[in-house]
Amino acid sequence: MPYLQDRFLDSSRTINLRSLTKRIKIPVNSSSPPGLITASKQDPWSQSGKYALGWVYFCIVLFVFTFAMHWYHYWNDKIGRATHKEEVAKSSKTSSPDTDYEMANLPTNASTRKFFPRLCELPQEQRQEEEESSLTFGPLNKLIAFARFIFYRPLPTLRYRKREITFPGAGATFVFLAALIFVTLYTFLPQPLYYASIAFGSPPVAIRAGMIAVAMMPWIIALSMKANIISLMTGIGHERLNVLHRWAAYICLFLSLIHTIPFYITPTWDDAGLQTFKSFFKGQYYIYGTGLAALVPLCVLCVHSLPFLRARMYELFVVLHVPISIVYLGMLFWHCQNYLTSWNYLWATAAIWAVSYCVRLFYLNWTNPWRLSWLIGEEASVTILPENAVKVTIPSQVKWIPGQYVYLRMPGISVFENHPFTIASLWSDDFPSEYGEEYRDMILVFRPFSGFTRKVLNSAMENGPEKTYRAFIDGPYGGMRRDLASFETVVLFAGGSGITAIVSQLLNLIKKMRDCKAVTKQVHVVWALKRPETLEWFREELRICREFAPPESVHCQFYITAAKRQTPGQQRIPPSPSRPLHDALHRQIDNTFQGIASKRNSALIQDAAAGDPEKEKELRSENEDSITGLPHPTFLPPPKKAHTRQKPSLSIGTSNLAPPPSEGGKDGFEFGFPSTPTMLQKNIMRFAFLPSLHPQKSSWSTEYGRPDIPYMLKGFEREFGKKTCIFVCGPPSMRVDVQRSVAEMQRSVWSKDREEVFLHTENYAI
Repeated sequence: MPYLQDRFLDSSRTINLRSLTKRIKIPVNSSSPPGLITASKQDPWSQSGKYALGWVYFCIVLFVFTFAMHWYHYWNDKIGRATHKEEVAKSSKTSSPDTDYEMANLPTNASTRKFFPRLCELPQEQRQEEEESSLTFGPLNKLIAFARFIFYRPLPTLRYRKREITFPGAGATFVFLAALIFVTLYTFLPQPLYYASIAFGSPPVAIRAGMIAVAMMPWIIALSMKANIISLMTGIGHERLNVLHRWAAYICLFLSLIHTIPFYITPTWDDAGLQTFKSFFKGQYYIYGTGLAALVPLCVLCVHSLPFLRARMYELFVVLHVPISIVYLGMLFWHCQNYLTSWNYLWATAAIWAVSYCVRLFYLNWTNPWRLSWLIGEEASVTILPENAVKVTIPSQVKWIPGQYVYLRMPGISVFENHPFTIASLWSDDFPSEYGEEYRDMILVFRPFSGFTRKVLNSAMENGPEKTYRAFIDGPYGGMRRDLASFETVVLFAGGSGITAIVSQLLNLIKKMRDCKAVTKQVHVVWALKRPETLEWFREELRICREFAPPESVHCQFYITAAKRQTPGQQRIPPSPSRPLHDALHRQIDNTFQGIASKRNSALIQDAAAGDPEKEKELRSENEDSITGLPHPTFLPPPKKAHTRQKPSLSIGTSNLAPPPSEGGKDGFEFGFPSTPTMLQKNIMRFAFLPSLHPQKSSWSTEYGRPDIPYMLKGFEREFGKKTCIFVCGPPSMRVDVQRSVAEMQRSVWSKDREEVFLHTENYAI
């Protein structure tokens, strides 16, 4: 009996396969009508798999080009830093030691060399410039500058009533349009588009569009994954690839509609054609059922990912997007029925999906069994900063580089919400954590809006700063493709909370400059913020930048855009609705993880004590002190006086205009803002920063008003070196001004002796 059942199943599968083939490729014999014979010779169905390969080749060309450009810049930067290090080592043999003081031309403050050797003449700079200029290929740099001149420019925003339609960057838009034009031409240029009757087979235009749409699936999924090989090979973070992921999905929907519509149009051309076509679908209630089953999930995915809907219902979007995508992939398997090479691409999609999720296990802080955070996450504290900002401190063994971000989940506040935040601290041995030798304090600073961020603020207000939470981290991801230390001049623009993406980059750059590992000579920081209280977020970090940076290398300008300064009593936080059952559930979940952590610590203490009661008592006492509240981060000590240089204040005094703040800053570090500026004060401050005939450079300055970014960049451009990087993280208006200015600066690569002017923009929301 089992043998007969197997034979019956094999025969039924053969019959089904033949019937499936007939639905697409109608068999031809001597009695076939002339139209069917002609249709079998023009773009035959058996060769339609080449259209899917066409899309694969298109993507491979883009991938290879991006890969080559990334590694060209990578090795160019690396060779430049190595050459600079050799030059520093050679010059150290003839330069003055560190004990000598620095001599500058006092009237002009513009001496060409600051350190004067004792025994020999000054080294020639011309030889060094010639060596550095030979590291790059001039014509290629000019070609790259021309491309940046076009693609750095922002696209205009379309406004319809109260709606704003924003487009991605010019580069992403170009890739999208190139892909759209390619698939459109590749679908409609080959002939024929239709057969004389649907009785002769499925419309060729529909088969082409369907095969290209199926071939897009592996690339769409790969572009959406947090851990993917495309980011590894090209250096582009998944948050930027996600833009291409969305637009590729829209192209897939476009092709799916082209695939669907001809099946509804062609049967209306003749009466017998539809009946003949239906004869190949015996036993099905609706002949287009499998196609609609795949099309509906795709439409839902594309519609609910539109920006205005995604912003309104972000939590719902996060919860539903992946499950609907899985349903869509399953419906594609059902619909394609292994026609041609369709299942090859679908199996590749499933493999990419599975491998990416497996790799993500290494990015989770609670999946490593050799860490104390295994299965229970890290311990985190929440602090409220001025201007109602929130600071989350997570001592962790996870390593990160400047500019990266993590996805944070705190079950004690919200079980299912997982949000990205930029890491504002630097992972370095110079910034140890009191939590342990292997730990570093991961600091996340953000402004609360609604949803998860508002819940974090409310919980911190209710429980105070001594309350600790369990934190589950996914990451770090992203980061800058280039190293700031490879550029002679670096300009950093920040707007409001966008400073979080810059602080770690600035600290890392200053550290490399002091260690002679950076080519950088000048750093300009421009921070536009509403009120001076925001400076308290990173007061200690700014103090380090001012005191530890090489003399006259870092210039910071702060712009206060709001006229009225708030007092602590004026800060208002909108009330949130009370949900006692919901909050009790989260507290119970958090207590469960805390209990597991306490038991694990107790077991480790017993093992460490090795049966000694006194030592066990001492360890338990230390453990109780450590978990009551997280320790504050440890910063570098103040530098020695031999490395500091007192500079005269070039800003006008304000003590006679308004009383200074009553409380002094930490370590005597003050920015000198009056409590509430009057109109006279603001006008005087503005006139104080107007250019004069003999301008004096001030490393740190403040002004009330908004920065004139194009004017500032023109002034900075006079001091640009061969390689310049401009970094911006702020609101859209700031990014637009910077993008337009940097696009125009590409002309200097053609006309002047410069190698590149590179622009890096960060998403304001991350």
